[in-house]
Amino acid sequence: MPEARQLTRRGLLASAALLLGGCDKLAGNDQTRRILASAETLTQTAQGLIGAPDALAPEFTVADLSPAFRANGTTDPDTEDYAALVENNFADWRLEVDGLVERPAKFSLEAIRALPSRTQITRHDCVEGWSCIGKWKGAKLAALLGEVGVKPAARFVVFRCADALERLDADNKYYESLDLAEALHAQTILAYEMNDKTLTVPHGAPLRLRAERKLGYKMAKYIMRIELVDSFDAIAGGKGGSWEDLGYDWYAGI
Repeated sequence: MPEARQLTRRGLLASAALLLGGCDKLAGNDQTRRILASAETLTQTAQGLIGAPDALAPEFTVADLSPAFRANGTTDPDTEDYAALVENNFADWRLEVDGLVERPAKFSLEAIRALPSRTQITRHDCVEGWSCIGKWKGAKLAALLGEVGVKPAARFVVFRCADALERLDADNKYYESLDLAEALHAQTILAYEMNDKTLTVPHGAPLRLRAERKLGYKMAKYIMRIELVDSFDAIAGGKGGSWEDLGYDWYAGI
């Protein structure tokens, strides 16, 4: 990574850790929201100046793998529906892909595994200030979107999940989103393996997002549905993600 980009990244991560380390307290603070909004603009502008749109996040070797990879966010959705899926090893699980697509479809885990895949060893950076390096294998999101056909009006890819934040209503499940450019990026995958083993429940089984140029909270776990939309206006708080609705920035680039 060029020195300028490395310094920028460190500075932004340090700022994020300071601002978001106490996530619950800060999320509802108006001043914090204004700071985060300005930081998001700065991050986007800086990355546009120092990195190409298709630039890759750093990748590592097996020797660099963390001894233990910390599970971020929810570690078990703890619902009857999800428990039933776990019980039969996700045989009945289907990924629904709809919204602004030409051919809405449902995919079994077997069908997801049959799509063109990518394996990558990358670092997961959390806004709480910790990082881990892990090996991921998954279907290229670009390949999945190619199967359903993206309509011209689509601008964002929304990931609907099985879990929910405790502060949200039970029916308001966790969600996240990417713009189409990031969704089609080479390192954006729907991971079903971690460190050469089938993805476990704490890490998001059966399928989780890996978008390696983003901070950890963008990596949606327990994905149940993918929806293509032209805006976030009609989705929950309208900010593009569950944490974003509570004050986090949407871009979350590193």
